[in-house]
Amino acid sequence: MIVMSVLTALVLLALVTQMGIVAVQRAFPPQGRMIEVEGATLHVVDIGSRDSGPPIVMLHGASSNLEAMRRPLGDILAGDRRVILIDRPGHGWSTRASRQDSTPQIQARMIDEALHKLGIDRAILVVHSWSGALGARIALDHPHRVAGLVMLAPVTHPWRGGVGRYNELIAMPVIGPLLAYTITLPLGYVLAESGARNVFLPQTMPDGFVKDSATPLLLRPREFIANAYDLVTLKESVAAQVARYGEISVPVTVIAGEPDKTVRTDVHARPFAATVRNAKLIVLPDLGHMVQNAVPDLVKAEIETMIGNIAPAQAAAD
Repeated sequence: MIVMSVLTALVLLALVTQMGIVAVQRAFPPQGRMIEVEGATLHVVDIGSRDSGPPIVMLHGASSNLEAMRRPLGDILAGDRRVILIDRPGHGWSTRASRQDSTPQIQARMIDEALHKLGIDRAILVVHSWSGALGARIALDHPHRVAGLVMLAPVTHPWRGGVGRYNELIAMPVIGPLLAYTITLPLGYVLAESGARNVFLPQTMPDGFVKDSATPLLLRPREFIANAYDLVTLKESVAAQVARYGEISVPVTVIAGEPDKTVRTDVHARPFAATVRNAKLIVLPDLGHMVQNAVPDLVKAEIETMIGNIAPAQAAAD
């Protein structure tokens, strides 16, 4: 009887999950175009002016999608610049053929290919959190594509501890898919608001953020699993690239806060800025992890300053 009850409950949860997937995808449909690259299909939103200097490419962190970068920062930047927002492989409306394609190295290659197909030679990369490692990897492996790098609360170095037991479970064979396709979506709906609020601390999460950022897309099983793989493989990935950071030669601006309890500034932003030769570090007191939401005008000003400095330098080089 106990076994039958458990099986029945799992079947019901699986049905609820499938209905939830349909509802979530209807509520948050894709907003851009799809670009095929090797191993993935990337969802890209291209907004703003086409005739305004180097385009700005925005890459989101873990447990999110491009909407987390679009509102408000991307929309503000698009008033003057061409802004390209990309759902990372496996996130939002982007897919990837293999869940194991979770490393910054692989995703950097995919992003580079997508930008090539968009006809973008060089861009300003604006990256947040997990994508700090990705932005650094693009600058290392595809430097021809990067005019400048703006990093918001970036992950760049190995850290003590893990990434949460639930992520480790979801990334496990059999057990992970079983959980993802049964309890993750219904449980996630209950916990999404509180989880998002914690990431904003000490700032207050804006009203309607979970909906405006299309966060419920994360609760779909295939994305939740991809996100877990991204997280559990990240420490080893950054450990492998730390020794190369001195190779980065493009202008870099790092903006982080204290106390950021999600990505500690002393572990990541400070040592990264100390290693990269052309890095500018801005550490703001009483600023949490969501830099793009808390100080979008400052981020915009720093991007404009970077672009203003790049143009004369490029002219002198030519």
